[in-house]
Amino acid sequence: MKFAMLTTFFGPHSFGGDAAFVDRLSRALARHGHEVHVIYCRDAFEMVKGDQTPRPYEAPPGVTIHPLTSRFGPLSPLATHQTGLPGFKEKPIRDLLRSIRPDVVHFHNLSLIGGPGLLSVPAPGAVKLMTTHEHWLVCPLHVLWKFGEGVCEKQECVRCCVSSKIPPQLWRKTDLVDRSLKHLDALIGPSESTLREHSRRGIEAPMTHLPYFLPDDYTGLPEVPSPRFDRPYVAAVGRLEKIKGFQDVIRAMPRLPHLDLRIAGSGPFEGELRRQAEGMENVHFEGRLDSAQVAALFRGAVAVAVPSLVYETFGYVVLEAFAEKTPVVVRDLGALPELVAESGGGLVFRSGDELVGALDRLSRDADLRDRLGCDGYMARHGTWSEAEHLERYFALIEERRRARRVRADRPHRLPVPARRGSFDRSQELNPKAILSPSPLAGEGRGGGASHDGLLSQSAIPDVAHGATRPPTLTLPRKGGGD
Repeated sequence: MKFAMLTTFFGPHSFGGDAAFVDRLSRALARHGHEVHVIYCRDAFEMVKGDQTPRPYEAPPGVTIHPLTSRFGPLSPLATHQTGLPGFKEKPIRDLLRSIRPDVVHFHNLSLIGGPGLLSVPAPGAVKLMTTHEHWLVCPLHVLWKFGEGVCEKQECVRCCVSSKIPPQLWRKTDLVDRSLKHLDALIGPSESTLREHSRRGIEAPMTHLPYFLPDDYTGLPEVPSPRFDRPYVAAVGRLEKIKGFQDVIRAMPRLPHLDLRIAGSGPFEGELRRQAEGMENVHFEGRLDSAQVAALFRGAVAVAVPSLVYETFGYVVLEAFAEKTPVVVRDLGALPELVAESGGGLVFRSGDELVGALDRLSRDADLRDRLGCDGYMARHGTWSEAEHLERYFALIEERRRARRVRADRPHRLPVPARRGSFDRSQELNPKAILSPSPLAGEGRGGGASHDGLLSQSAIPDVAHGATRPPTLTLPRKGGGD
């Protein structure tokens, strides 16, 4: 089969998170003999990269990357940000899809490559999927972090954009998102939390739960030995920004004098974190590590702390800790407690006292630490394995192919074998699209408890608030079950 992945950032021009998932899925499909094309916007990376340099990246056999550049440079992604449409990138994307002729078009982070308007791009005969790696469909800042102070529970998007120095997106006041989602065969959420948050914030389209996975060789690098430290330690890894919550772990460390905290990563909040840790001899900053070094750091840790202050859509960092048989301690928010509940691989905290208690307990109870780590390891090789994910992914594609409906866009009519006097409308395919022809600091970088800010491409009380959720489909796992 031929797959076309469309996303804003990828490969050398990415920050982690959603790009890590697209890379892992593309590699997995290629390993199984499929042809994969990844189309992304290099102009977007150049516009928002700050001090981030391109990552070393080599596409594996079977994966072809198509970085889009425009003679208009940053004006191209800026136009998409402000209109919600592909704009300058519409024609090259159409031309690529016409040349590739994919069986499956899988959309990912569309924020600066085409916006919701990209979903209506013609792809005759292809099944169209989209994965919500972030909350971009319902949040201009992607992460539901309001006014830079706390989780968004009441939408005030224009004021929040202005406060964050991001141009407001007036297209969000229209029905563009709802109209565009009708062009999909499936809208995928990697966690039940993600499905709930999209539902209660206005997304009416049915969603499918399909979690992330972690391949066996997820680092892509040779294994390195675990670092040797004199004292037991807790690891915390990710882009150093306020929403990751590392400041809460730093505040806990004076109450854990027998335990060290080792923070790996870089980012705009690093200076403030270092200031808060001044005078604390048990807090250490490891800098930026590659994925193999992160794995080694996790392997030797008592636990991995994931204290995110926002609704993470999944949490790759949790799976990477489980891959090293290390338990996690996560905040009770978003998808993180969901992963712990399903795996039994960690502890959940709701307050500073509970965080201290969880870390202290794991540092003093080696049997508990090992048991939770093993439970996480087993789940990573079962629920979140490559084989499990691909089985469910192809089941979704086949189910949607069989239940194929005519999308909202007008159909291409291709030659169809049919009995005289009959016409199979399931063979109609859609050509008509609704497309029309300042650096956005941080645009599109959020989402996932990821390792944003590292060289690694690896990434990461939740209630429905009485919202009525639209129909969802959870694909069956092997051996039955949900």
